[in-house]
Amino acid sequence: MEDVRFKVAFEYFRKKGWKPFPFQLETWKDFLNGKSGLLNAPTGSGKTFALWFPVILEYINQNPDTWKKPKNNGIQLIWVTPLRALSKDIQLAMQEVCDSIGLPWKVAVRNGDTDAKTRAAIKRRPPECLITTPETLHILISQKDHVNLFQSVKAIVVDEWHELVGNKRGVQVQLALEYIQSICPETFRRWAVSATLGNLEEAAATLLGKKLPIHIIKAKVEKEIILNSVFPNEIEKYPWAGHLGIRMLDKVIPIIESSNTVLLFTNTRSQTEIWYQKILEARPDWAGWIAMHHGSLDMSVRAWVEESLHEGKLKLVVCTSSLDLGVDFRPVDRVIQVGSPKGVSRFIQRAGRAGHQPGMPSEIFFVPTNSLELIEASALRDAIEKEEMESQFSPDLPYDVLIQFLVTLAVGDGLDAKKIYQVVKRTKSYEKLTGQEMNWVMDFITKGGNSLGSYEDFLKIELEEDGLYKVKNKRIAMKHRLSMGTIVSDALLKVKFKNGAYLGSVEEYFISKMKIGDRFFFAGRSLEFLQVKGLTATVKVSDKKTKNVVSWMGARMSLSSKLSDKIREILELYNQEKYISEEIIRVLPILDLQNKLSIVPNKDTFLIESHQSKEGYHIFFYPFEGRMIHELMSALIAYRISVSYAVTFSIAMNDYGFELLSDSFIPIEELLEEDLFTLDNIHEDIRHCVNESEMSRRKFREIASIAGLVFQGYPGKPTTFKHIQANSSLLFQVFESYDPDNLLLKQAHSEAINQQMDKEKMINSMKKINLQQIKVLHPIQFTPFSFPIMVDRLSRNSVSSESIEDRIVKIQSQFEILD
Repeated sequence: MEDVRFKVAFEYFRKKGWKPFPFQLETWKDFLNGKSGLLNAPTGSGKTFALWFPVILEYINQNPDTWKKPKNNGIQLIWVTPLRALSKDIQLAMQEVCDSIGLPWKVAVRNGDTDAKTRAAIKRRPPECLITTPETLHILISQKDHVNLFQSVKAIVVDEWHELVGNKRGVQVQLALEYIQSICPETFRRWAVSATLGNLEEAAATLLGKKLPIHIIKAKVEKEIILNSVFPNEIEKYPWAGHLGIRMLDKVIPIIESSNTVLLFTNTRSQTEIWYQKILEARPDWAGWIAMHHGSLDMSVRAWVEESLHEGKLKLVVCTSSLDLGVDFRPVDRVIQVGSPKGVSRFIQRAGRAGHQPGMPSEIFFVPTNSLELIEASALRDAIEKEEMESQFSPDLPYDVLIQFLVTLAVGDGLDAKKIYQVVKRTKSYEKLTGQEMNWVMDFITKGGNSLGSYEDFLKIELEEDGLYKVKNKRIAMKHRLSMGTIVSDALLKVKFKNGAYLGSVEEYFISKMKIGDRFFFAGRSLEFLQVKGLTATVKVSDKKTKNVVSWMGARMSLSSKLSDKIREILELYNQEKYISEEIIRVLPILDLQNKLSIVPNKDTFLIESHQSKEGYHIFFYPFEGRMIHELMSALIAYRISVSYAVTFSIAMNDYGFELLSDSFIPIEELLEEDLFTLDNIHEDIRHCVNESEMSRRKFREIASIAGLVFQGYPGKPTTFKHIQANSSLLFQVFESYDPDNLLLKQAHSEAINQQMDKEKMINSMKKINLQQIKVLHPIQFTPFSFPIMVDRLSRNSVSSESIEDRIVKIQSQFEILD
């Protein structure tokens, strides 16, 4: 029997030839009954309508005779989205519903791209639905009389919660939700939508805070993902990273040809540039039909690509994670993933861009960049079938975001320190915040703490007669509003033609390596470098081809813990002669050769391979924990060995293991007897083995920017990166010398090790190793597992005139062929 409260929604759905899904009906019912919660639904399943319609239905039911008459209702719903690119699409879909049913509501977008005229119009007459970002939501909180703006709000919906819950933007959302809840009527509800999360309970608790019960609605919508692996003609027994990649182009072209519209995802912006270039070389007749999309391209270029996809004008877009969430690209019928995406959630998100409609299957083609990645394809297939995803955890006590939030309140109507402490404590990220820490933060923003009291810029807020803390200095208030947010970018240079036309931005370090006249490939063009002035690199189009493609720092993603667990499961099954997929059958020659030369480790075995070559003495360790963990673990093991032996190591790693190379023999068996993997003194050893001070200094630059200690600059006049770096380094030194208990300093040290190097996961990996049987083997030559790690070191340290391919062929020719 149809719920009479849903009458208008049912009529709308019938006109469209649709039928509401059970999860949509459940969400409508729970919302109208006053509940808050988390909706878990796959991409393209109709989740927007699940949370837009109940807001409309509630209004209609409360105004049965007058709902079609225009009124000044104020904001009824705030819809928070992490990507500006999503806003336009959501706005169009929501406004279409209102226009179709005759509801005179306005849906508006307010974000960093909104012009001054639209902003003023929104303030003058607020729309019933406001679509915004976490940053802009805080800008609204910083406005005078914002309480009046929020008092009419019935609900806030956070879209793509999985993209926010694990980072500082999510902390901003937590603070905004608790604060708005504190000034809104009791009927205020909060909801979030999440597609791919392994720890839904915790994500829901983070959204709902301390006072609300955990409530989750799971959409039981069958979203079939068809994973097609693209197999190379020959499975090389000695695979190496990136080797296949572009060599698979002749297999990728037919997939594109037989599709209407395709998104081809790569993992890095450099790879996007290369694939775009190579596809255009192979099919020059596709010029105008293919485009490129990544975060460093000019925003107008990206907007044009998104618009052209909407209208079905493009056949192919080569892209990075800039289109992971994407807008509602209905024309896309296939997705191609080049290289392992290193995570299950990321892969499902990308696959979901194809067949982006309820009931439509998503077809994705997996193109390996080396044969071993087929194991990762098999792991992805298994994880998707078993619905196993990565978990996301909210940051713990980020003092920089708290400082920014408190100053935001002081810029607005003022801050009551005691009341706001209780509000902040209700969030997941600050549930452990002590009164002493809150007093330190208040002291820091009123008096500059122990070390900055002499500088006016750091004395941000003052206590007024009414008992509220406020920002009185207009210059400080303006600087704060310009600096709000938690996204701190690396040093970027604008790339422009001589006539001023803007192409995009590249990182400073890339341009710093170039000489005048050098050529590089960027934004789909071969460019010649002319000069750099301030924060702008001037270029011109070059007729000559170049192999030098722009590269960006931090391009190498690390295997997620979920995917590394699945890979170990697959290796365990291989040892039991159970081959769970076509991908594993194809890589059997690699695994069989690994077994002949060494072993394929099972879950109870930790493998170490010791081998001597012309280069020296190699020791390979295989934790299978991902590049990031191996980076820290390799430094730790190298440090512990160097305590006993005077030795210098070259270190290399990939997602499966790491290598220590030295010019002198290392008795690894003896060292293991000395408990090389012990957890005793591990924190002290980690501090010795990595340059924690330098890592903390780099992390502090980000923290100082978020906390408002360094100013990024005015619109059109950004502060130079060197100036920001110098200011943050100076503050770091001042705090270390004169204020060692500074909470921002404590946060920098904590984030440097835990976020950048993932210390906790590394310690868990060490615990795992201590429970395993350690096997040291001495293979006669490099094994299929060790070879790609060795190649990774060669390609990074290559100073030879020989190409890396030629050097690898020479090395491979020395191997004995074991069949």
